[in-house]
Amino acid sequence: MLVLTRKPRQQIMIGDQIVINVVEVQGENVRIAIDAPKDIKIYRGEIYRAIQEENQRAATQLGDVDLHSALPLK
Repeated sequence: MLVLTRKPRQQIMIGDQIVINVVEVQGENVRIAIDAPKDIKIYRGEIYRAIQEENQRAATQLGDVDLHSALPLK
């Protein structure tokens, strides 16, 4: 893990296409702006973890389904 110290209006570059701008630091809160290509998904950590957990639950539940009996008969 890389740990950096930045001040407001300073940037972090990730590769050639992603720029993270430190917008504001207020107490324990840091506001950042992320400029990245539209095809790169950006999530807050807690949202990303919730999506992963839901996907895992769905995959586990799918394992309990008999797909052959769930298919419509022709």
